[in-house]
Amino acid sequence: MTPRSARRPRAGARAVAGGGAERGAGTVLVLGLVAVVVVLGLALGALASVQASRGAAQTAADLAALAGASAALRGAEPCPVAAETAERNGARLVRCAAEGGGVVQVGTERARSGPAALVDGLVGPASARSRAGPRSARGG
Repeated sequence: MTPRSARRPRAGARAVAGGGAERGAGTVLVLGLVAVVVVLGLALGALASVQASRGAAQTAADLAALAGASAALRGAEPCPVAAETAERNGARLVRCAAEGGGVVQVGTERARSGPAALVDGLVGPASARSRAGPRSARGG
């Protein structure tokens, strides 16, 4: 009879004791994967927030150009009206040009908010341009 410790392990049996240098390697691997997923999630969230800020700046520019063109057609000064409209939509008017015939071209900037504010120093504020006027003022 052979002593119990000298028996060969059964086929398919795993060694439980010890584990050597690889003990806990799965935990480190899972933590690394979780860190990668978190970083990718934050990057996608910041990207979505940047895009939303850009869309809001474009909306403000479109509305400011329309308001300015409408004021120009009524004979009023278009740029103050465009500036007020941009401000009411959370943006700042940075450029305004009345081209004549009721056509107004504007540029706006909007500070980023939410996760996009973290990258504001890298990419600057969201900006947009727009042009509006009567259909008769179209070129060509």
